[in-house]
Amino acid sequence: MQPEGELRAAIVQDAETNRVLMLAWMDAEAERLTRETGEAWFWSRSRQELWHKGETSGNILHVEELRDDCDGDALLVRVHPAGPACHTGSVSCFAPWLWRTVVERVRERPEGSYVTSLAEAGLERAAQKLGEEAVEAAVSAAARDGRLVEEAADVLFHLYVLLAVAGLDVADVEAELAARRR
Repeated sequence: MQPEGELRAAIVQDAETNRVLMLAWMDAEAERLTRETGEAWFWSRSRQELWHKGETSGNILHVEELRDDCDGDALLVRVHPAGPACHTGSVSCFAPWLWRTVVERVRERPEGSYVTSLAEAGLERAAQKLGEEAVEAAVSAAARDGRLVEEAADVLFHLYVLLAVAGLDVADVEAELAARRR
């Protein structure tokens, strides 16, 4: 099946947080269905068919507003998501690559993955490992041994693992930090 007319970029934004969740494509039929149903429909360029977001995952995008850009060649789709927008399980397709990788490995548990071993060891082990890495970063900073960047990378990595194992999203941390902004 060919798309009905031109494809337009559809920038999907969370209506509450204003976070950009994903970029997809709409043809005239996807736009019509979106307006009629109040749920996001897109044109899948890879599958060459209409796609109801969340049809298989349950992560429906409830549309609050559909707005054309000034040239009429793109749409802003403001939504209330019923789960992660990204197929990786992340809130946003624009999450940091490391976060997307960690979430995917916690979910899929590939054999031989360090993330898999921490996830299978459980929340307590992931928390313990983060604590160990945080101490190493603090010691490195105090010693001025030139390893602070490496140790800080270990802290961030293990924090991501802990969040993913706990079933949280890095977006939750970002939202908390934003709420604290003065």
